[in-house]
Amino acid sequence: MNISRIHHVAVICSDYAASKRFYTEILGLPIIAETYREKRQSYKLDLQLPSGAQIELFSFPDSPARLSYPEARGLRHLAFAVPDIHAAIRHLHAHQVAVEPVRIDETTGQAFSFFADPDGLPLELYESA
Repeated sequence: MNISRIHHVAVICSDYAASKRFYTEILGLPIIAETYREKRQSYKLDLQLPSGAQIELFSFPDSPARLSYPEARGLRHLAFAVPDIHAAIRHLHAHQVAVEPVRIDETTGQAFSFFADPDGLPLELYESA
């Protein structure tokens, strides 16, 4: 096997319009494609990340809430690299998004912080050039 990179991360949301706005308008991710799948009564929104990877945003009727606190097994969070964590936090605050205090990674010395999407999915800002 020769894995070259992450292709996409899939996220299931409870309120498609709110999540679409969050990921496109607040986080600024461009839309690649938006598809409504009649049989599943579900939207699929493909979003482009600067690295070439994608986020697939899904809406499904009656999907259960994600267990987060205490943390459950499985994918813990999605981290976004940013060149200036304080500028990114100011941008999120301007859109009324709560952000945890900045911490320093004990191993790398890099600054990081957490925030959440409209469904409480933990997202991380990780300062790196």
